[in-house]
Amino acid sequence: MSIEVGAKLKGKVSGITNFGAFIDLGGGKTGLVHISEVSNGFVKDINEVLKVGDEVTVLVTTIGNDGKIGLSIRKAEDKPKEEKREFPKKDFNRSSQKKSFPRNNNNQNTGNNKQDFDSLMSSFLKDSDDRLSTLRRSTEGKRGGRGGRRN
Repeated sequence: MSIEVGAKLKGKVSGITNFGAFIDLGGGKTGLVHISEVSNGFVKDINEVLKVGDEVTVLVTTIGNDGKIGLSIRKAEDKPKEEKREFPKKDFNRSSQKKSFPRNNNNQNTGNNKQDFDSLMSSFLKDSDDRLSTLRRSTEGKRGGRGGRRN
């Protein structure tokens, strides 16, 4: 039996590790199914899905130059045809879509409430500098060597 990439084969689980399962393919060939290739969903513990001696169908994904065979159980499964979903039709009347949201009219000049970007930025920088200097003053005395021991 020749093993080539893309072939579906039957095999028997011969060993389980925390990162995957070894599959005996017959003819003295063994391949590895990585834990991420066991199932379509998340597998926390491979022992909950596979047991030594289980017969599985696998797809050959890789064959390395050193003879290592990469296998996948989830890719070997025949995928069912996707069901075509029909969504309920909506009535697209203008009256049902009209919603009232408050609007922020930035184009209107509202006098003192409107500030330009430069003044907002300068006030932010001033406030930020004040906070940083307060923080530095409060932590300056607490930085002593040797755990803050003082004699």
